Amino acid sequence: MLLIRSLLFNICFFAWTIFLCIVGVPLLFVERQGVRRAGVAWARGTIWLLRMIIGAEFEVRGPYLGGARLVAAKHQSAFDTMVFYILAADPVYVMKDELTRIPVFSRLARHQRMIIVDRSGGAGALKQLLREAHALAADNRQIVIFPQGTRTAPGETVADAPYQAGIAALYQLLKLPTTPIALNSGLVWGRRSFIKRPGKIIIELLPEIPAGLSRVEFMRRLEEAIEPATRRLEAETAQPGKT
Repeated sequence: MLLIRSLLFNICFFAWTIFLCIVGVPLLFVERQGVRRAGVAWARGTIWLLRMIIGAEFEVRGPYLGGARLVAAKHQSAFDTMVFYILAADPVYVMKDELTRIPVFSRLARHQRMIIVDRSGGAGALKQLLREAHALAADNRQIVIFPQGTRTAPGETVADAPYQAGIAALYQLLKLPTTPIALNSGLVWGRRSFIKRPGKIIIELLPEIPAGLSRVEFMRRLEEAIEPATRRLEAETAQPGKT
C-alpha cells in the first residue's frame, strides 16, 4: 500500500510541478512577485498532496520570517527547497548550479534572483555568492542557505557532512541576524527515496543568532543550535524500525 501511495504522490507532485512551470512562463515577462506567488502555491499544494495521499502532517514551530536576514537550515529532503516560500516574506535560496540544467525552472529561479553557486568554483564562486547576497540583503530579502551544502539523512552527524565556510563568510559580510532551522523532513521524504512515509514533518525556527559575533563563535552557536534540535525532532517523530 505504501508503494502505491508513493507512486500516486510522485505522479501528482511532478504533474503539479510541471503545471506550475508552464503557468509560470508568462510570469517571466512581468515583475518577479508573480513567480514568488507560484512558489507559494507549489509549497502549499505539495503539503496538501502529502497529507491527502501519504497521510503526512506538517507543523511549523516559531515566528514567520521577515526582514533582511540569513536563514541557515538543516537539509534532509527536496521538501526543504520549497517550504521557505510559505515560511518567509520574500526568500531567496542559495542553489547549486546543477539545478540550472532543468528547463523553465532555471529561468524561473533566475527571475526570482535566486543565488546559483558552482560548488566546484572555489574562491571565485564564493566571491559571486557574497556579491549577490549583499545586493539581495539590501532589498530586505531572507537569504536561505543550507550550511552543510548537501542533503543529509536523519541520524547523520556533522562528521558525515561538516558545516561549510560559505555560511560564515555570508554572516561576516552581511552583518545580519541568522535564524537557525531544525527539521525532520527526511523521515517522511527521504533523500533520493521514491517511497514517502506517513508521519509529521516539523520545521522549527530556533532563536536568532545576533550579528557581530566572531566567525568561530558564530559557527559554534549555529551548529549547537541546529544539531541537537534536529535530533530531538527526529526522536519525537521517528517510527519504530524506520530511519
